[in-house]
Amino acid sequence: MKVISVVGARPNFMKIAPFIKAIDEYNSNGNTKKIDHILVHTGQHYDDRMSNAFFEALNIPKADINLGVGSGTHAEQVGYTMIEFEKVLEKEKPDWVVVVGDVNATLACSVTAKKLNIKVCHIEAGLRSGDMTMPEEINRLVTDRLSDLLLIPDRISGENLKKEGIPDEKIAFVGNIMIDTLETNRSKAEELSINQILQENSLCPFNFKLLPLQSYALLTLHRPSNVDRKEILQPIINFLSNEVARDMYLIWPIHPRAQKRLKEFSLWEELGANEKVILLYPVGYHEMLKLNMEARIILTDSGGLQEESCVLGTPCLTLRWNTERPVTLRENGGASVLVGNNVERIRKEYQDTLKLSRHPQRPELWDGKTAERCVEAIVKYKG
Repeated sequence: MKVISVVGARPNFMKIAPFIKAIDEYNSNGNTKKIDHILVHTGQHYDDRMSNAFFEALNIPKADINLGVGSGTHAEQVGYTMIEFEKVLEKEKPDWVVVVGDVNATLACSVTAKKLNIKVCHIEAGLRSGDMTMPEEINRLVTDRLSDLLLIPDRISGENLKKEGIPDEKIAFVGNIMIDTLETNRSKAEELSINQILQENSLCPFNFKLLPLQSYALLTLHRPSNVDRKEILQPIINFLSNEVARDMYLIWPIHPRAQKRLKEFSLWEELGANEKVILLYPVGYHEMLKLNMEARIILTDSGGLQEESCVLGTPCLTLRWNTERPVTLRENGGASVLVGNNVERIRKEYQDTLKLSRHPQRPELWDGKTAERCVEAIVKYKG
């Protein structure tokens, strides 16, 4: 059996690492039906800090094929990926194409595979935000409609697919593959020094004093809905600088998109001058995991960090009006609460959240063994 798996952007890397490991273990366990695996990197994230460093940190083998798509609009990325990926499929003729998550590569490669009558497996299927203004929601909907095998991370995702008419035989509940990566790398992250992370990744001058445990808030912010308009971004930055940074240090590994907008909107210098705001380059997986482990609170618009915060128990403010991961919300036993980008709501939930202690939760099958179940589901598929 020949399987091509596809990665395009940083969230994919954390999901593909355990999958590749599970294939290697399957092949070494004496199974007669071996899996010939090819890893394709579309090149959507091409910056070293955003791509190569993650491959090295997570022990992902170098991609067998790199499409070199690079940056561009959604249409450009999808179009270039389809053109280049079609050439790969025509040459390799795989039995399966495995896509993960909801980035442009996920959509482009699933469409291309199905046009060539190649079976598609979607890892992390069934996630829905209900927000059609999110490009990721379009990618999820199209990919799930086309996929032959939909591997879901939680029961809610399965119900979403059934409501859309997906038959039960196409759906397999395997758990959350991101948590496989977390569990594999937890001990390595624990060994890291917060102070060393700050020293090695600092964007601005900082007086490196050892930060006490849970003495800081952790921030990630990158979605266009939060950073692309000054009238939305500026009040958030003012709240972070004047209120959060008054209470504790604020550590921000900053996404290139957010940094670009801060400079465009003349917010960068003032933010960098705040001694309680620690701006970092994008950090590696282990560094981010360590920062999450010891944060007093995390504010984020990242889906993956919602999931990690749930398992780690880090109180989380999700800077979005909706989430495709409702299993991580406090109302469902998780650690996160939706606050959108309205400062009044963010302030209220921030103050309430500071009163909370860590409360780790582990949803069903978030046990670190999801990748094994993914491989088993593909091998046993009889559609």
